[in-house]
Order: sequence, then structure tokens, then C-alpha cells
Amino acid sequence: MLILSRKSGQSLVIGENITVKILEVSGDNIKIGIEAPREIPVHRQEVFETIKKENKAAAMVKRDVLSYLPRDKEE
Repeated sequence: MLILSRKSGQSLVIGENITVKILEVSGDNIKIGIEAPREIPVHRQEVFETIKKENKAAAMVKRDVLSYLPRDKEE
């Protein structure tokens, strides 16, 4: 893990197309801005964990659901 110190108004660059800027520091709160291409998703950790959990649940197929799917008829 890379650990950096930044002040309000300073930035860091990830790769060639992601910029993270420190917008405001107030006590324990830090407001950051992230510029990234649309194809790169950016989420808060707790939102990302929820998305992963929901995707995993959606991928689980119950066996009884399969019986409702049409079957190919052999000719």
C-alpha cells in the first residue's frame, strides 16, 4: 500500500487517466473528488460490498427455477 500525505487542493494521479483531488479537510472528514473515465466504476467501499453481495445472490440459480425453462426438442 502506498501511503501519501496531501493537503487541501492537492491531487494525486493514478495511471494516466485517474485524478484524485483533496477538496476539503475538516476535522476527521476529508472531501475528495475523483476524475476517471466513465468505463471505470468508482464506488465507496460499503456500496461496492453491497453490489458484490447482490451480484453473487443474483448469480445463484435455484434448481426448481430451471424446470420452468424451455427445453430443446430433439428431432
